[in-house]
Amino acid sequence: MHLHLDAIGGVAGDMFVAALLDAFPELREGMLRAIRAAGLPEDISCDTVEHGDEVLRGLRFVVEGPAYRPQDRGLALPEERHRHTPFHELRTRLELAELAAGVKRRAIDIFSLLAGVEGQVHGVPAEAVSFHELGGWDSIADMVGAAFLIDALSSATWSVSALPQGSGRVKTDHGWLPVPTPATALLLQGFELLDDGLPGERVTPTGAAILRHLGVGQKNAAQQNRARRLLRTGSGFGTRVLPGLSNVLRVLVLEESAVRLDSQRVAEIAFEVDDQTAEDLAIALDRLRAHPSVRDVLQMPVFGKKGRVSAHIRILATPEDLDSVFAACFSETATLGLRWQLVQRRTLARKQATVEVGGRSVRVKVAERPGAPTAKAESDDLLSVKGGRSERDGMRRAAEHASLSKENK
Repeated sequence: MHLHLDAIGGVAGDMFVAALLDAFPELREGMLRAIRAAGLPEDISCDTVEHGDEVLRGLRFVVEGPAYRPQDRGLALPEERHRHTPFHELRTRLELAELAAGVKRRAIDIFSLLAGVEGQVHGVPAEAVSFHELGGWDSIADMVGAAFLIDALSSATWSVSALPQGSGRVKTDHGWLPVPTPATALLLQGFELLDDGLPGERVTPTGAAILRHLGVGQKNAAQQNRARRLLRTGSGFGTRVLPGLSNVLRVLVLEESAVRLDSQRVAEIAFEVDDQTAEDLAIALDRLRAHPSVRDVLQMPVFGKKGRVSAHIRILATPEDLDSVFAACFSETATLGLRWQLVQRRTLARKQATVEVGGRSVRVKVAERPGAPTAKAESDDLLSVKGGRSERDGMRRAAEHASLSKENK
């Protein structure tokens, strides 16, 4: 299973939790129990609510309750310390919480990532960092909830779209900070950012820490090397209202297709020859086909300048050894110049099988084509078949049928 995060409005902890619960409602009860196990007081509510903006619908993840009190237990903190929570205290309380080992490890890692960049920004060790905005129960619930969901989907791979950069300034306990905030910018190093013209904070520190914890790649779902089938989607809304754009994080839940599509980069070399005999050019092209870095050689008749009939040659080669291929082209043909470019190609996964048909071994190439595999017998193995075209066709069909039957067993 592959999960692709489409950061339409942005990424925040509550948006991440809401999007995944919209896609996987069966995980809701377990996640809420995990947050309670981390110490969420009974008088603080924590749940998802249906939400829509007249364009899209989805969920919001909401944590609400009265002011924190000194008698609160677990991770709940006294009011006077709520705004300045030491990282080492949060980590200790999470370590002591009755959470599954994987959930606990992930929650601590997300907090540790935040503490690390906050320490860099303020020039102090991570152990000396005190969280301000991130010390409240809403942020703690976001991170524990995210840790539970990620652990529940631990077999999945992840990717994320380009992230909206945002602009302007945001008010924090450290004063007004530029967007992305310094801590968020450190967490997002290496990610692709997109300026869509909408201001404000679009990726929060919590959202950035979750992405960093996931180690997500940024290939678009359509650019992945494998075909994937869309199983379900989920949308998680943030609290802000963006002009003309849904403030939503969307998740696409994809399943690997049985058909594997391999993406490769190849070099395409082209040139024309109008002053080399057909016999000698045929020998030259056979020698080029035998070059270890050449994948294929094609020849087509074309009309060149002064109405001359020329041979248009196109070669596909691996990019790693182009100088050797260029030298072979100049050595074997009469051309004075080459054109070349790097191109992408998409190929079906294939393998070669050998089957016994009528006392003869025939090699067959089997391709994983969408819908069903297909087979193609090697023509060289049919050269010695006695009889004419119908006998060769019969042998070919029998070999291909035998290989597909063997494949389906």
